Amino acid sequence: MSVRSLIEAAIKDRGSEAKLAAACGVSQAAIWKAKKAGRVSPRLAIKMEGACGMSRRLLCPEIFGTTAANGDTPPEPRVA
Repeated sequence: MSVRSLIEAAIKDRGSEAKLAAACGVSQAAIWKAKKAGRVSPRLAIKMEGACGMSRRLLCPEIFGTTAANGDTPPEPRVA
């Protein structure tokens, strides 16, 4: 699953970009920019992990890596 797909799934789960932004404590524009770019900043990845339960490793693998410290692959994000 691409980062853009993960962002779109989080938006769908929350109901709108604005609602996801409010849950993450960022502006709607920040969510729109991340979706358009297909990239999430490390800070936004951490906020989305807290708000949506999506792993920061999947949202920002270039910073957090794609595997957990114990070598396990993180679970797929929950999507309603």
